[in-house]
Amino acid sequence: MLVNSYEMLRQADKSTYAVLSPDFFNQNSLKAYIEIAEEFHRPIIVAYSGNMKTNFLTLEDAAEIGRYYAKKAEVPVCLHIDHGYDLKFVKKAIDLGFTSVMIDGSSDPFETNVEKTQEIVHYAKEKNVCVEAEIGHVGSGKNYENEEENDSVYTEVKDCVEFVNRTGIDSVAVSIGTAHGIYAKGTPKLNFKRLKELKTVVNIPLVLHGGSSSGDENLKRAAELGISKINLFTDIAMSGYRQLRESNAQNMMDMLDDGDRGMKTALRHYYHTFREIGVS
Repeated sequence: MLVNSYEMLRQADKSTYAVLSPDFFNQNSLKAYIEIAEEFHRPIIVAYSGNMKTNFLTLEDAAEIGRYYAKKAEVPVCLHIDHGYDLKFVKKAIDLGFTSVMIDGSSDPFETNVEKTQEIVHYAKEKNVCVEAEIGHVGSGKNYENEEENDSVYTEVKDCVEFVNRTGIDSVAVSIGTAHGIYAKGTPKLNFKRLKELKTVVNIPLVLHGGSSSGDENLKRAAELGISKINLFTDIAMSGYRQLRESNAQNMMDMLDDGDRGMKTALRHYYHTFREIGVS
């Protein structure tokens, strides 16, 4: 069923698990993600990234197939925009039927971030669309999207409280040491002290970007301490690629099946990871 993210994130916020949010880049990846969510009888937030190369999937196509498969699903599915930097792009996504959007002004000055976010919140609320924004900045390494390589900036507690209060967003992405893409120096060291501080004073669900390769124990602890949504992509794409390299497929259709199986393996792993901390 197609829903917005409000209820699923509120439920996660009250518990010790996080809702998984993988980026889809074509019809196969979207179907694979929803099939695994149904296998575990858990909600999912399927995301189309503003960084995604449009030669894979346009925004219009993503909205069309996203709504179609979400409505067919046996579990709650939220259709989300990940990293929408441009106001026009995010508003268009809302008009096309996305049920949740992220307006990302994390690289802008604080006041600009607030103003952009306020504008999207006002536009989205009239259509029952949830809004995520980011304060602080999650940097990146080598990745499959168009994320530029840059350093992360930890979220400041005082800034986060002011940002949330002034914008009226439904969830906030915070920076505690993760990065988009592949880490150059192994598993990152996350700032759980900062996460605890944020959780104490922020009254909306917290989001963690850059979940891939952050380490199962790190992600489980992040969920236990207050993260309600974890974004994933690189690990899933890499798993599909590894399966393709091992493939003995003799035609294109079988090769695509192998790639799908690899992506499912990675997402299944993360659902198992959170099942271990008491999520059925």
